[in-house]
Amino acid sequence: MRIAVFPGQGSQSPGFLTPWLESDGAAERLAQYSEWAGVDLVAAGTEWDADQIRDTQVAQPLIVAASLLSWNALPDRGSIGGVAGHSVGEFAAAAAAGVLSEESALTLVGIRGRAMAEAAAAAETGMSAVIGGDEASVLARLEELGLSPANYNGGGQLVVAGALDALQALAAEPVAGTRVIPLQVAGAFHTHYMAPAVEALRAAAADHDVSDPGVTLWTNRDGSAVASGRAFVDLLVDQVASPVRWDLCMASFADAGVSGIVELSPAGTLVGLAKRALRGVPAVAVKTPADLEAAAALVAADA
Repeated sequence: MRIAVFPGQGSQSPGFLTPWLESDGAAERLAQYSEWAGVDLVAAGTEWDADQIRDTQVAQPLIVAASLLSWNALPDRGSIGGVAGHSVGEFAAAAAAGVLSEESALTLVGIRGRAMAEAAAAAETGMSAVIGGDEASVLARLEELGLSPANYNGGGQLVVAGALDALQALAAEPVAGTRVIPLQVAGAFHTHYMAPAVEALRAAAADHDVSDPGVTLWTNRDGSAVASGRAFVDLLVDQVASPVRWDLCMASFADAGVSGIVELSPAGTLVGLAKRALRGVPAVAVKTPADLEAAAALVAADA
């Protein structure tokens, strides 16, 4: 089975949408996405600098829009047997699987980004990546400092979140065998700090039509495949304040016999994790339209 995966926040970079706008119909599609999300995605993806597109309420719809733009450009995407998204990438995965319309996905992710930005502004919090070390020892140290695991990324990478002073203490005295890398994000995502955003998104999601997935769809909650569209949307809502278990998603990919992975734009991060955790599984990162040919060849090889 070939699968498609959709990246999360932090994968964006200044100007990354510029080559995509040269594709037929892309500018019009992105203008429509902008209207639904409430953000000028054309300007954000082509003109704005790193600080501007780091803003949570910009970054989230920008990433989902880029993923869907590249997904729609992928030849033979009907041969994709399963999809999954990392964090906000789950909204793109939901649209690709037919659980949400593109309009619903972009509308809800715009609401999610604004609600999470508001929640993040209520406290001085952040996130750091912890690379290497013994996971049990890292988790014990987090508990001592009042920090929370936010993203279990697999491949020896754990993203942690919480108060800035606690993150600084972790960096000052890291667990043996680890490196602590502060991340350029605005708050402690996927922790209890995001509880107000959960309620805002839950209220909004109730107004949108939902269908069951047309392909295998894995959840960040525990890596399981979810057959009910409504159940998946409920998990999408709750995931805002719950840890992302990408490690379990990758374990499920292995159990399902996944034989190739295509990561949609802005790609690279998830392919990198797969190379460490799913050794030998071919993967293509679709960063620009020039990568579509290689992605199509990978999908066709399993058709």
